[in-house]
Amino acid sequence: MTKHIAILAYEGCMGMEVFGLCDTLLMANRVAAALGHAGPLFQVAVLGMLGESVAAAGGFRIGTRRASRRLKADLLVVPGMELADRASCLRPLTHLAAEAAYLDAMFARGIPVAATCVGAFLLGEAGLLDGRRATTSWLFAPDLALRFPHADVQAAAMLVSDGGVTTTGSFSAAFDLAMDLVRQSAPPRVLRAVARMAMLDENRTSQAPYIDARMMAPPAAGFGASVRAWIDHRLAEPYDLQRLADSFHVSPRTLLRRFKDDTGATPLGYLQRARVDKARLLLESTTLAVAQVTGQVGYGDVATFSTLFKRLVGHTPAEYRRRFRTGPA
Repeated sequence: MTKHIAILAYEGCMGMEVFGLCDTLLMANRVAAALGHAGPLFQVAVLGMLGESVAAAGGFRIGTRRASRRLKADLLVVPGMELADRASCLRPLTHLAAEAAYLDAMFARGIPVAATCVGAFLLGEAGLLDGRRATTSWLFAPDLALRFPHADVQAAAMLVSDGGVTTTGSFSAAFDLAMDLVRQSAPPRVLRAVARMAMLDENRTSQAPYIDARMMAPPAAGFGASVRAWIDHRLAEPYDLQRLADSFHVSPRTLLRRFKDDTGATPLGYLQRARVDKARLLLESTTLAVAQVTGQVGYGDVATFSTLFKRLVGHTPAEYRRRFRTGPA
């Protein structure tokens, strides 16, 4: 059965996220036909609120059909947008009010919706993230959580579906959405063939290997930031909650509460993430053995640290080094 996919383009949207999705689904149609599948898997339409061409990020134009209130589609997708600066994603998207209202109206009619990358902010503007799990580009995930506090933002996830609302990770995750649609609509051999022809990973599940804490916005000054700085200077030292609380002249219970209020995490959770981030940098930029890296970030047992590393990053330390080794920093 053919699935009808509608993509809502708008001024300033990321053209690759429109065309990447269109072209991957077109390729899936061609592959499925070559393998004997009857009829196309997908029909794709690019919509615009006025039915006129829109200027994508970078200035080139995308032709659209007029978005109808009587839309019949199995999925309505909104691409991400160009963000002029970090603060822009924290402001209401008033210039996209018509698009947000359209997404809300179509979802109310029972049409599932999806967003690629920072298109999640437009779904949030439409009120569709409240009470749902969601993701976006790892770089802007903290901003999404701040802008829409009633959403459960899962920063490391590549693709999250919750109650008819699907969101994806950063930029190239438009291809992950396309592959997920192929997975839902075609036999495994079609999925594998499309993945190999397009050199795409057919089962990429996490953004974690790509997260670089050095690129994240610095935390706001306050109690949480002070505790994190204290921990950062003592990464290799044993975790001692009482010592940490004494350093800030509060009880352990008060420290845990205030740190959670400021950061959404626990001090131990932050310490583990910070140790893994330092280990990733060492694995990328040095020739230190995994055991040496483990010791430098405060662990005495390689197996224990490897388990933590894989849980947070999705690869073992050795796998991560093979994939992301860049040479001396």
